[in-house]
Amino acid sequence: MKILVCISQVPDTTTKIAFSDNDTRFVSQGVTYIINPYDEWYALVRALELKEAGLATAVHMVTVGKADAEPVIRKALALGGDEAIRIDADSNDTYLVAAQIAEYAKTVGYDLVLCGKESIDYNNGSVGAMIAELLDMNYLGFAAKLDIAGGVATVVREIEGGEETDTAALPLVISCQKGMAEARIPNMRGIMAARTRPLKVVAPANIAALTTIVSYEMPPAKTGVKMVSADNMDELVSLLHNQAKVI
Repeated sequence: MKILVCISQVPDTTTKIAFSDNDTRFVSQGVTYIINPYDEWYALVRALELKEAGLATAVHMVTVGKADAEPVIRKALALGGDEAIRIDADSNDTYLVAAQIAEYAKTVGYDLVLCGKESIDYNNGSVGAMIAELLDMNYLGFAAKLDIAGGVATVVREIEGGEETDTAALPLVISCQKGMAEARIPNMRGIMAARTRPLKVVAPANIAALTTIVSYEMPPAKTGVKMVSADNMDELVSLLHNQAKVI
């Protein structure tokens, strides 16, 4: 069984975000980038566990991005993946990312494609489903557990008020969330080896993006907390009616 893990580069959550050119361009200078946690902690680690259990013969990792994405995909190599692929294209459009990954996957033939349930920058949560459609594979989203036996995947998904267990035959695309695996930290040997291992760079397919970013907008600044005396219920009720916002 060959597994392809989709890796996306995202800003670290501690990074200060800024925009320029009248809020039409994201300022990348000074931004610290990391592997999208859902891709790393759950999709990639579960793929490595499947290989360690003798259920997979190879774990490949693919990212769509320019040269500045290479440190991120090399960290994935350091965790234990067999091969890293960078598709040399911009990654601002969800469809373009999914289509580029699907075009590459067709040339290899994977039995299982894993990705995080969403990226923590745009939070679209749609790349996995798009890849499945483009590859004509079944798709199971938001999986918290995954087991494979006899070419059949058993997936546990969290649903409103409980869990749902599904089975589906391979080939299959699955998006992963918390519960799928325990996060790993690459060891020094893996980090040093990843620096010199070959990174496969693939020319992008001739695919047009379907969306463009018109502008960015920062969320409104948080307001201070308003304290109300415990014996002033009238003021509390008035504030709840007139100023409180339902989120």
